[in-house]
Amino acid sequence: MANNDSPIRNVSDTALWVAIYRAMESERPDAIFRDPYARRLGGERGEAIVANMPGGKAGSWPMVVRTAVMDEIVLRCVQQGAKTVLNLAAGLDARPYRLDLPADLRWLHVDLPDMLAYFRDNMVNDTPRCALEFIAADLREADARREVFTKAAGHGPVLVITEGLLVYLESGQVVDLARDLTSIAGVRWWLSDLASPMLLKFLAKRWQPKLSAGNAPFRFGPAEGTAFFAPFGWRELEFRSSWTESWRLNRTMRGAWVWRLLGMLRSRKNREAAQRMSGIMLLEHNGNSPQ
Repeated sequence: MANNDSPIRNVSDTALWVAIYRAMESERPDAIFRDPYARRLGGERGEAIVANMPGGKAGSWPMVVRTAVMDEIVLRCVQQGAKTVLNLAAGLDARPYRLDLPADLRWLHVDLPDMLAYFRDNMVNDTPRCALEFIAADLREADARREVFTKAAGHGPVLVITEGLLVYLESGQVVDLARDLTSIAGVRWWLSDLASPMLLKFLAKRWQPKLSAGNAPFRFGPAEGTAFFAPFGWRELEFRSSWTESWRLNRTMRGAWVWRLLGMLRSRKNREAAQRMSGIMLLEHNGNSPQ
């Protein structure tokens, strides 16, 4: 049961939190993306979470960077031939409504029943730009997961998105996901954010206490980085460092220039490790059977 002092009650509440960050960015005159639905979707609960989390509004930059970079990659994969997008633990992702997507693109929006109902109720008067399908499923249940993946496999190539999901999973659950996405869903591309042990350690005192109290602790940050997925047939196509992208998009953290100067004093090896502390990965499957 969640601690009464925690603004987050469960993992699903994190979607409200991130939606408010998207709303904040969308309302800037120099916004790098527009999500006109985010403020409505985040609601009062999302506002309260932002107000109560350490860093508050100043903590928005990695979520804003993640959204912008993933938008770019989704559109590129669609241009390169993706016919189905399988969005797992989709939360309050309104990309099917706000991105310029082809009408015949099949987009599967998958989440727990309560979160799915909340999203659909809030979007009932809005029209998606592609062929959007909603699927209520608990992805922790193997049979339910495999049923969803079988449904996705019918119309490829398939792009799977696990935005904001992996970090809440145990390593074994990620392994199961990596195997099933290929052996059942036949996924070609896998788009996700990826944490590292360095990031989990950095956030241990900042966000982790409130997340753990709300039954939503950060768990997955493999020391191997994207190489964690190699035994299951996945290879890295692209890794976009959150830090590097924050400078490109002009959405850096407070005092970023200080960290940049300090970084110049580090060894090359340490600088490269810091670059991969957190980022967005695009994997491609090599077509071989997973181990």
